Amino acid sequence: MSKHFELMQQIELDQSSRSESRPAPFVPSLSRDGISNGHTRWANEEALRLVQQIFLFQTREPPRVVVFAGVDHGNGCSQICSSVAEILARNARRPVCLVEANFRSPALPELFGTTNHFGLTEALLQNGPIAPFAKLVNQDNLWLLSSGSLAADSPSLLTSDRLRDRVAELRQEFEFVIIDTPPLTRYSDALALGQLSDGLVLVLEADSTRREAASVAAAALRSANVPILAAVLNKRTFPIPEAIYKRL
Repeated sequence: MSKHFELMQQIELDQSSRSESRPAPFVPSLSRDGISNGHTRWANEEALRLVQQIFLFQTREPPRVVVFAGVDHGNGCSQICSSVAEILARNARRPVCLVEANFRSPALPELFGTTNHFGLTEALLQNGPIAPFAKLVNQDNLWLLSSGSLAADSPSLLTSDRLRDRVAELRQEFEFVIIDTPPLTRYSDALALGQLSDGLVLVLEADSTRREAASVAAAALRSANVPILAAVLNKRTFPIPEAIYKRL
């Protein structure tokens, strides 16, 4: 048994023991098989399954505000967030807002070919409705709330009382809110946002994320009472062509 599978299996067991009514977290294995339109291409079937499991096929009210966080830097969390938001907007046909709450190394504006100014930072410092701070991207029902103008003290805004009010506004304005955050092993930003959300998706990188680091991250989430909705094993590579691999 690999250290990645063993870890994610334990996350499933822990989460199942906490809530019998919620399905066990889905653990997709997402492959890196090329670049398309600036995004690392996911195995589309697995990405859609992730969206269906978390948002579309729930037997009760689905989570509406979901945080995505990598265990380590470079796990591909921002690319996963963008893919989930696009697929969710396309299939749910309801307003979706993708939020760049990674003030450490924002990547979403570049992925969507837009600017980073006038976003979450300004929304936390200024008054007025939340909607004008978001930019419409790609589709009629997908918006991006970029991180906005960054300063040395920008991350401190994520622990302010104002953040709670703005997240509540996002709930009212959009049907689903996907929040990209910095890695759990380096910063506490994901924990702060996770406590305002309906749950968190943990992103691990194949052949990179250490079991010990992921276990510590999962324990921190449990201690903060942040539900783990799913664990994603990203950047899996195939030693043989994927088409043949699927037939084995």
